[in-house]
Amino acid sequence: MTPAETYRANAAAQREAAAKTPLINRRHMHERAAATWDAMAQATEDTAARAVVNAAAKAQQ
Repeated sequence: MTPAETYRANAAAQREAAAKTPLINRRHMHERAAATWDAMAQATEDTAARAVVNAAAKAQQ
C-alpha cells in the first residue's frame, strides 16, 4: 500500500467516524481530519508525479 493509499484510507475512516457520531463538534473534528488526510494524499501524489518528471528530464540530459 502506498502512502497516498494509506492516507486515503485514513480519510475514509474519519468520514465513517463522522457519520456515526451524534455529536456535532466531534463530527466536525472527524471531517477536518478527513480533509487533512486527503490533502496529505494529494501532496504525496503531486510529489511522486514531479519526481517522475524530474527523472525523465535528467535522463534526457
